[in-house]
Amino acid sequence: MMDAPLSPAALVAAENDKAVSRRSRFLTLPALAIVFVFGVLPLVLICIYSFLKPYQNGGVLWQFSTDAYLNFLFQRDIFDDTLQFAPDFLIIYGRSIWYALFTTVVCLLLGFPTAYFMATRPPEQRNWWVLLITIPFWSNLLVRTVAIMFIIRDEGLINDALIYFHIIDKPIVMLYTDFAIILGLLYSFLPFMILPLYSSLEKMDFRLVEAGYDLYASRWQVLKRIIIPLAKPGIVAGSLLVFIPALGAYVPPLILGGGRHLMIGDLIAQQFGSGRNWPLGSAQALILMAAVLVALYFYSRNEAGPVKHG
Repeated sequence: MMDAPLSPAALVAAENDKAVSRRSRFLTLPALAIVFVFGVLPLVLICIYSFLKPYQNGGVLWQFSTDAYLNFLFQRDIFDDTLQFAPDFLIIYGRSIWYALFTTVVCLLLGFPTAYFMATRPPEQRNWWVLLITIPFWSNLLVRTVAIMFIIRDEGLINDALIYFHIIDKPIVMLYTDFAIILGLLYSFLPFMILPLYSSLEKMDFRLVEAGYDLYASRWQVLKRIIIPLAKPGIVAGSLLVFIPALGAYVPPLILGGGRHLMIGDLIAQQFGSGRNWPLGSAQALILMAAVLVALYFYSRNEAGPVKHG
């Protein structure tokens, strides 16, 4: 059977829908262009560079090679050209993952009570607390990191105060240590944990908390069974916003670590700078991105849970 012809009103409605669809696609073109130019294109260039050979004065030779990925785990002997396992880069990656995980956990432990405090304030006070949390973003990360360096150095504010009150006799070495790097990461990324947590907790119905207390639940039970499950989207978002940037952090490890405790960001920057090995730096960046994507993939699968049929 042939379909009945559309009425004039239906034809006009269909034409309007097509016009709206064309207009919507046209309006998205600037955003798509920005994503392509600043997101996709640099990623494609890095991928291409990782399969080329390094030029002696920087840049690349347009010759296909997989040495950049091979050199990530192995080094060639200068005498017989044999491959030898070199775990140096793996050690730096492992250190970076440890720093990022520790920073994420501590930011969560500090950020959750802070966000809960902000969410339980009167509505007219909450904006002021959010303003206080965002004040560090008003200055450059480099300036904030240098300020921390002046505070924790041997002649800094902390050591001078401890010596003045006769708590210590000589300065405590804090600068250029693991403590200094983690402190810099915490100070840099703590707001990224607090704000998503605050956004989730602010929307929570606190009558559920009161109902839990009415049913004789302890504070720990209310926290575990009511508050944390409702705040889970903020916990996940904050953890990702802290862990991923901390994994590739560059400024805090460079200034507060003094180059003694390299992280992935410093390692990649060295390849594009003094190392003059752009393919190796590109390969290291892609390996880092691939590791993060794999971790996010398995996390999303675990969050989704098994699909039930039937």
